Amino acid sequence: MKFSAGDKIIIKRTGEEGIVTGFIGKDMLEVDVNGTQFPVYADEVDHPYLKWFTERNSQKKKAASLPEQLPVEKEKHRAKRLPKGIYLSFIPVFKANDLEDIVEQLKIYLINETPTNIRFGYEVKFFNQSDFQLEGALHAFGHVYLHGIDYGDMNDQPRFHWQLIDAGNSEHKTEDGVVRIKPSKLFEHINTLLLKNEPSFSYLLIEDFVLKPKENATKKLQPPQRLVNSARPPKITSFTELPRYELDLHAEQLISDYKKLSSAEIMNIQLQTLQRYLLLAIIHRQDRMVIIHGIGTGVLKDAVHKMLKEMADVKSFRNEYMGKYGFGATLVIFKL
Repeated sequence: MKFSAGDKIIIKRTGEEGIVTGFIGKDMLEVDVNGTQFPVYADEVDHPYLKWFTERNSQKKKAASLPEQLPVEKEKHRAKRLPKGIYLSFIPVFKANDLEDIVEQLKIYLINETPTNIRFGYEVKFFNQSDFQLEGALHAFGHVYLHGIDYGDMNDQPRFHWQLIDAGNSEHKTEDGVVRIKPSKLFEHINTLLLKNEPSFSYLLIEDFVLKPKENATKKLQPPQRLVNSARPPKITSFTELPRYELDLHAEQLISDYKKLSSAEIMNIQLQTLQRYLLLAIIHRQDRMVIIHGIGTGVLKDAVHKMLKEMADVKSFRNEYMGKYGFGATLVIFKL
């Protein structure tokens, strides 16, 4: 069944309704359900019109007679789930060219196919220089979108560093490692996906956690080493904090004893808070945010606008009159 961007859909398994926001390969869609965007296979969604029509006419067909034998629905082919383990998964995003579809970007996901809640650290390095960092938590049998990487950048053979921690059992050893994909191997992966009509390829990181060595059992447990290098500020903040669609930067909303601080110190806290929630919004693929900065002298507003101009993931922003905020807020639109 074909879909187009903006089509209304219904998730067959849950009955939830949403909208198609994009395409990932030939068999996977990106949908928005109640403000949350996530990928689904095309055969797991349907147009909702049949459901609406059925509900509207159900009152007229109370006395419908049942046939002698109900038709047996043919079993639909569904892609198999990955075997038990934790995976780094790559989904190629294609764009149409004159003669064929070419890969424009790779979307990278962390997939947890175990019954264990985990904490993770993730870092991408080009030529031993950190390019992207992320830390967060992931529940059992869940997945999380990490980031996208331009297909052309894969020629530089980036290293995908990872670290996994069992969030519920400190007896288990912290696991870590590096994934590196050579250009020839990446080309092979893409060709295989096209031949088999599959949406992604994955690398198994671990099948399960293992216990720490016995000789360390009597020693005092130390907190696991952070994957992110503290000497270099990460591009992305903690993933465990939720994003906001409305961010109030007034000092009294951020600092309990703000009157004891200088104007420069308050401004620094306001801008750090702004940067944190902008990055959270980008990671969660949020489409917009309202930043409340007030009117005042305009110093905070100018600083906010300067930061927005420097962020590549900000599509546009405008400071216009809004009924709830007057001229004291800026609406930000993000690239998706």
